[in-house]
Amino acid sequence: MEDLMLDVSELADSDELIDEIMKRYGQDILQLAFSYVNSKEVAEDLTQDIFIKCYKSLHTYNGKSKLRTWLWRIAINTCKDYLKSWYNKRVLVSEEEPPNMSTKSDEIEEAVIQKDEDSRLVSAVMSLPIEYREVVYLYYYEELPIKEISVLIDTKENTVKTRLRKAKKLLKEGIEDQYDG
Repeated sequence: MEDLMLDVSELADSDELIDEIMKRYGQDILQLAFSYVNSKEVAEDLTQDIFIKCYKSLHTYNGKSKLRTWLWRIAINTCKDYLKSWYNKRVLVSEEEPPNMSTKSDEIEEAVIQKDEDSRLVSAVMSLPIEYREVVYLYYYEELPIKEISVLIDTKENTVKTRLRKAKKLLKEGIEDQYDG
């Protein structure tokens, strides 16, 4: 997705700009937040907070980095702040969803098998410590280069590479344990 061209000094209407940013990046930010908190409801709340912070901080965007990088930095910091917060450590969020009903047995069986495999992978990724989970998400899902990930999470490129290797090892072990056990 191409980055939104933005010259803050020429902004005519911040409301229109934030609407455009939300349209372009809303789903991506929601998925990024979910990768940190593992809760749809909390991710939705954090996404709203992230866009409020973005709106309030638009005047600070200086164009030295891509708008997407600037926005992701706000999102990552907001998610990390939430994970450290009293609320996160003390309040339990429930996420019960009604089961889906289908009609064709072959499609149902295939969907169940795929869903099981997907949920095992998601479960394994979400069980990783946050420093591994964030690099896995940014590298494999967002397809960001290691250099950009290092800027986003404020760490060295070699550290990002090491975390990716360690995360892959942990995922492999976790998935093998699931199938063995």
